[in-house]
Amino acid sequence: MTTFASDNYAPAHPDVLAALAAASAGHEISYGEDPWTGRLQDVVRDRFGPDAAAYPVLTGTGANVVALMATLPRWGAVVASEHAHLNTDENGAPERVGGVKVLTVPAPDGRLTPAAVERFAGDLGDPHRAQPLVVSLTQATELGTVYTPEQVRAVADAAHAHGMRVHLDGSRLANAAASLDLPLRALTTDAGVDVLSFGGTKNGLALGEAVLVLDPSAVDGVEFVRKATMQLASKMRYVSAQLLALFEPVGAPVADVDELADADELWLRNARHANAMAARLRAGLEGSAGSGVVFTQPTEANAVFATLPRAVVQRLRERHRFYDWAPGETPDRVEVRWMCAWDTTVPDIDEFVADVHAALAEVERPVAR
Repeated sequence: MTTFASDNYAPAHPDVLAALAAASAGHEISYGEDPWTGRLQDVVRDRFGPDAAAYPVLTGTGANVVALMATLPRWGAVVASEHAHLNTDENGAPERVGGVKVLTVPAPDGRLTPAAVERFAGDLGDPHRAQPLVVSLTQATELGTVYTPEQVRAVADAAHAHGMRVHLDGSRLANAAASLDLPLRALTTDAGVDVLSFGGTKNGLALGEAVLVLDPSAVDGVEFVRKATMQLASKMRYVSAQLLALFEPVGAPVADVDELADADELWLRNARHANAMAARLRAGLEGSAGSGVVFTQPTEANAVFATLPRAVVQRLRERHRFYDWAPGETPDRVEVRWMCAWDTTVPDIDEFVADVHAALAEVERPVAR
């Protein structure tokens, strides 16, 4: 059964596994005082700016909670899209664990605009209101769309003008940078982002993410928050080594996995491939637009959103795994999300496209009387 459910389903990249093996060659000091975590700081400063600092954590939810708790006072709130992962898919962790009120804004394409800042700016200074002191963006968004640097900067400028900070949930930042053909810094530090949750598991890691502090003045006590929220790994070298593998080669490249192993850093190769597979999937179904497939969002990264007849979805699930996203235009239709990953293959895509066409034809075939 092929899967288009989530890029989290993908295995760890062989280069990441090689990095784990290399990091397991004896005893090292725990809790981040190891060579891999030290080297990670150098790499992060090189990619994101001289003031940047990395705090490896265990999960994406943990990264978001640590980042927000370190950026907000106890009375603070975060402004986010109604679709934001920190609002819909983290079981209330920012509020339950961090005491952070989430203030949601409608975002039909997943992207916030400066209007989202202005929507809550009037609450600043009002003791009856949770104080909107952080704006959180997701890149790429939960709906598969991508912010340009100019769009990020517009929100950041509006937020900073009111004394708010900007957090970016970058679980798929690599896919956004690959889509726009820009360096990571262009979408973060240079666009006004203060704190970043940098994704790893959706882009080839077995386990691990990182809180990247881009502006040190934006946070307080990250190291204490990380420990208090159970996100401080004792054997941190295993998280740091994986993150390093996204930026630096680990021994000989794995040629049978990626023919471009000498050309780009692993984070970019993986993201470009996942994006290309999503583009191929969309292109293969464009011809079905008049016979049951209705695309609901642009395909700008590694996700395809569309509505189909529920009967078609039921047939497809006999051979493929993916998630329903929302109700469709009518009760007999449903919106689905198809995600591609670093290991999605051309045959995977072509087989799935053929199965979609076949299921559509079967459902639409007139019933013999």
